[in-house]
Amino acid sequence: MAELQEVQITEEKPLLPGQTPEAAKEAELAAQILLDQGQTHSVETPYGSVTFTVYGTPKPKRPAILTYHDVGLNYKSCFQPLFQFGDMQEIIQNFVRVHVDAPGMEEGAPVFPLGYQYPSLDQLADMIPCVLQYLNFSTVIGVGVGAGAYILSRYALNHPDTVEGLVLINIDPNAKGWMDWAAHKLTGLTSSIPEMILGHLFSQEELSGNSELIQKYRNIITHAPNLDNIELYWNSYNNRRDLNFERGGDITLKCPVMLVVGDQAPHEDAVVECNSKLDPTQTSFLKMADSGGQPQLTQPGKLTEAFKYFLQGMGYMASSCMTRLSRSRTASLTSAASIDGNRSRSRTLSQSSESGTLSSGPPGHTMEVSC
Repeated sequence: MAELQEVQITEEKPLLPGQTPEAAKEAELAAQILLDQGQTHSVETPYGSVTFTVYGTPKPKRPAILTYHDVGLNYKSCFQPLFQFGDMQEIIQNFVRVHVDAPGMEEGAPVFPLGYQYPSLDQLADMIPCVLQYLNFSTVIGVGVGAGAYILSRYALNHPDTVEGLVLINIDPNAKGWMDWAAHKLTGLTSSIPEMILGHLFSQEELSGNSELIQKYRNIITHAPNLDNIELYWNSYNNRRDLNFERGGDITLKCPVMLVVGDQAPHEDAVVECNSKLDPTQTSFLKMADSGGQPQLTQPGKLTEAFKYFLQGMGYMASSCMTRLSRSRTASLTSAASIDGNRSRSRTLSQSSESGTLSSGPPGHTMEVSC
């Protein structure tokens, strides 16, 4: 009779005392549901309290994706359609997400007392280090829209070592000139705050069309219980300082940047000008067809695809499948690539509804990927 050998079996996840395997599985499922729903935190900063919601768990040697929303919105109304899009799931499984709400913009936020001094956009940017310190995160990839894009840019200028990449939608890096200021004052005499903010978020064509999307966001902003807070954020945005970007100068974004704007967006000219001031070897420009003023709401599929390419250019998600382009076979990508250090690659993208292609900007070594 062959000699029996003693085999020691250990559990990969030891059970708590008195816990059955079924109870352990239920606890693990409940924990996963909690992560999927997000965990909301608040932290005190030199300029007041800021609220943020974290989804997922940190991944080793990977930055967090940190978002910042535009005026009139919060993180849910600004980013939920994008991050709940089917093809985006591959991205969010690989990165922890931190969605920052500007002070007073979070759901259920109390209205600030009369005379409250709302932080400037520069001060809102200075709150972000407190968030990262609280979470013990060392680097981020920022995704910002409008005022949020400005805030993340200001943060990146002040803390370049903590920003690996930026996706900036509808950024206007310029301070308001006298003509803009006068036009804003005149508009304020004839338009309500909600209408002015809607004109900031959407194109006139979209507002005139009064689609279901426009009706939804007009209702959100007009009937917002924290409308007074929204007006304070709006005033801070209109009083922003010039970022003073200068191509070849000392004041510039050091990380890879993807600039995004819709072909009907009210900020198209500002984004084009911003692109002309940034380092062309580090900057991608994506002009999205048929996307209006908020491409993350109206074209989440196209933006997700571009975001995947952007992450791949930074050295992440190399094996990611470009599923939407594979299905449609209507888009191609041309990239002008240059390598600087371990993880540096550039692309300049523009999208045309007539050609259905993504085409390159500056000449050089190009690679066309047709899926």
